[in-house]
Amino acid sequence: MIRLAERLIRDERLLARGDVVLCACSGGPDSTALLHVLSLLRRRIGHEVVAHGVDHGLRAAAAAELAIARDLSEQLGVPYAETRVDVAPGANLQARARAARFAALAAAAAAHGARAIATGHTADDRAETVLLRLLRGAGPRGLAVLPPRAPLPSGVAGAACGGVEPGSAASIELIRPLLQARRADVLAHLGRHRLAFAEDPSNRDPRFTRVRVRRELLPLLEDLSPAIVEHLCALSDMLVAGRERPPGGDPDVLDGSEPLSIPLSIPLSIPLGRAQRFAIERARKLGRPLRVRVRGGEEIAVGFPEESSVLIEDGSARRGT
Repeated sequence: MIRLAERLIRDERLLARGDVVLCACSGGPDSTALLHVLSLLRRRIGHEVVAHGVDHGLRAAAAAELAIARDLSEQLGVPYAETRVDVAPGANLQARARAARFAALAAAAAAHGARAIATGHTADDRAETVLLRLLRGAGPRGLAVLPPRAPLPSGVAGAACGGVEPGSAASIELIRPLLQARRADVLAHLGRHRLAFAEDPSNRDPRFTRVRVRRELLPLLEDLSPAIVEHLCALSDMLVAGRERPPGGDPDVLDGSEPLSIPLSIPLSIPLGRAQRFAIERARKLGRPLRVRVRGGEEIAVGFPEESSVLIEDGSARRGT
């Protein structure tokens, strides 16, 4: 998982030497793994890490969960602080808690001079969010969710600037270094490094639609299509790229200037569509081989030995030059 995070950070330029990143911590598995990974990568990438927890005042157990994050921060030599916010029970509780949390994190990041706030979203979280949006009837723009980097939610930066330099929070962005990892990767990392973490009981409460998507719908879809999480994430990648492309822009350009970074030349006899190219790009970032179905129903195996790309058909390799 450390390799997956480092690849995404470098590929998407999430952090650079000298950057300060604020790691959002809750004591849960994802944020615990994120804090540990960002700390381990400090020497390789050259960034600085500060950790921050937010207590919403909704559960008595939250203080003990945040204590796990505080203890790990101390072990890793990472500065840690907490903010207590008041979120009254009632309608739209999760949305209001999220807004209060991001405002607190943005204020803390601005106070530390952090360029980014890192959250522990994984590929599973992204796939679940795509499914949730589909269930609510979202269109292409609504399915472009949880990209590796994004601006702060609308209104958060302005609300967070009290007591800090005006405009300092406006330049802070969200980054998601674990977005190429699966939830199983997170749990394996925690077990490998013997890291303590807490489980939020609301993550098992079937009253929340996301919990039912996670525990019922996604496992069913994985039975039908084992790579469904990768497919949903690739779909979101494509829609994010389309949203960022100016009207009339080249469909194979992400932001109007930068081409897709697929490191291979595709033989003319193997026509690949945009969806296949994105799938290959994601697999390259993950360092995992895959099979893609091309026009005409033909299946092509793609591998990535020594950072090159190989298209394999009928047992023979076709190398890009």
